[in-house]
Amino acid sequence: EGYVKGKWRFVPFELLDVAGLVEGASEGKGLGNAFLNDLAGADAFIHVVDMSGETDAEGKPAENCYPGNDLKVIESELDKWYLSILQKVWKTFSRTVEMQKQNFAEAVAKQFSGLKVTDADVKHVVLKTSLNAEKPSHWSEEEIKKFARELRRETKPMIIAANKMDRPSSLQNLEKLKKEFDYPIVPCFAEGELALREAVKHGLIEYIPGEKNFKIKKELNEKQKSALEDIQKILDNFGSTGVQEILNKTLFALLNMIAIFPAGEKMEDSKGNVLPDCYLMKNGSTALDFAFKLHTDIGKNFVK
Repeated sequence: EGYVKGKWRFVPFELLDVAGLVEGASEGKGLGNAFLNDLAGADAFIHVVDMSGETDAEGKPAENCYPGNDLKVIESELDKWYLSILQKVWKTFSRTVEMQKQNFAEAVAKQFSGLKVTDADVKHVVLKTSLNAEKPSHWSEEEIKKFARELRRETKPMIIAANKMDRPSSLQNLEKLKKEFDYPIVPCFAEGELALREAVKHGLIEYIPGEKNFKIKKELNEKQKSALEDIQKILDNFGSTGVQEILNKTLFALLNMIAIFPAGEKMEDSKGNVLPDCYLMKNGSTALDFAFKLHTDIGKNFVK
């Protein structure tokens, strides 16, 4: 359910929590194919990366583990996943497209139908890579790999939650990561966000997720006071815990969504009841698209 807190309206969306990808998942290692199938229906990926360097790829305690290595494994496995879908059919697929003069974008989108790939996505990737979509059978292995990688980046956009920013080596690792990768990266302090939400539950503070301050409501003991002071230092440094920010960026920047209010932007009706309805839709959606989103009958009977 959506709800309003302070001057903000919080809108529900579906978040799927999956285990970390292991090296070799594309060949069926670990949870392998079942795991990748879980990813197929996602619109975007939030990759949570431990920036502290204090744990290895298996989550065991370690020293100076550069988080960029985990990210390279993720990229590699996702690229291999897309590539394997193409390679299984490429020889017959590419010849059929040419001989029957099929639309390349439509044919590829059909091949990736379970992964939310559209014709427009494929056209965009072809333009971006300058590959000859009229002669796919002439593509080299490297060109097929390049196409698979760009299609993955286009249709499963990724954002990095750079977590554990309270640890000593995190800032240094964050700077290194920013230079090496071109994904959007948001510094996060999930443990702090959890502590703040627990404090709200117990009536100790007033706090709106995403804000850089909180207000103390009750008398605190020394331990609570010290913990909240430490959290406030991180908030001062980064502007927030990053948790709400990464959700906002995923939906509004990465997926280019806009918020639609059926009753206008008013938070309440004339009697002061909060109006919970707010829909997230792709930027560029029309009034008719929105009518269908509300109900099929409203769309069918749409006038203006």
